[in-house]
Amino acid sequence: MGSMEGHNSSSTDFTFLGLFTREETSGLLFATISIIFLTALMANGMMIFLIYTDSYLHTPMYFLLSHLSFIDMLYISTIVPKMLVDYLRGQRTISFMGCTAQHFLYLTLVGAEFFLLGLMAYDRYVAICHPLRYPVLMSRRVCWMIIAGSWFGGSLDGFLLTPITMSFPFCSSREIRHFFCEAPAVLSLACADIALYETVMYVCCVLMLLIPFSVVIASYARILTTVHRMSSVEGRKKAFATCSSHMLVVTLFYGAAMYTYMLPHSYHTPSQDKVFSVFYTILTPMLNPLIYSLRNKDVTGALRRALGRLRFSQRVSGEAF
Repeated sequence: MGSMEGHNSSSTDFTFLGLFTREETSGLLFATISIIFLTALMANGMMIFLIYTDSYLHTPMYFLLSHLSFIDMLYISTIVPKMLVDYLRGQRTISFMGCTAQHFLYLTLVGAEFFLLGLMAYDRYVAICHPLRYPVLMSRRVCWMIIAGSWFGGSLDGFLLTPITMSFPFCSSREIRHFFCEAPAVLSLACADIALYETVMYVCCVLMLLIPFSVVIASYARILTTVHRMSSVEGRKKAFATCSSHMLVVTLFYGAAMYTYMLPHSYHTPSQDKVFSVFYTILTPMLNPLIYSLRNKDVTGALRRALGRLRFSQRVSGEAF
């Protein structure tokens, strides 16, 4: 298989060392990742469907959540399908243009999600700390500005970093010790002094992580203070239920990303990098909709209503025949 790959691949192609490195466990790993991928697509697709078809979910929080689900669907689809198809075809190569496209899409989507998760914390802050002003502070126009700002921030990251990352001369082996074209793994192949660029990229990634994360911390500090002062026990429970879902998602996503981009290289190993990348590129897109749906009565109620409408329509069509 290795000689066939070498014969068919161009000298500019990269080779992934990937996740399927052990013959005895590769089949099980392939099946597991396939199930996770399909679950992520179905769960996020269902979340978008429920939010746009159920009038009870036509609120700013769920509008933002539907876009988070959309980003997650695109995000996991830039990495996993190629990895699964390559396993079935017995190949591990990716062209230079393919790697560039994957790198750009990955940076754009992960950047958009960083900013969106941070701004979603502002939505919860307004809802709990300024409920009377919520319709004004989180109007439809503001929601679209949040979405546009998230995409702009992510796109800026992709347009700035991708051309520079892919312009370096790469060593002859061109073997990426990873399962997709993530910046640190690609840069490790560069046959040039990249110290200055790594510093610039580090600062850029720190800002992209710390600015949204600071918004999250500031918002939840105010939220916890407000919730603590609430006299209603039911009000406290509802506030904690909606906020804990968002905090869990933020912790999972930002935690893994901070390890990858903020921890010094001396603390990294290729195997650890793969594990953390799997966590926030493959697992998180599946976990996000599950966390929000399982811990949220509004979403479970919308799902029950959707199933009820489906059963009713089936009964009516059955009676018609």
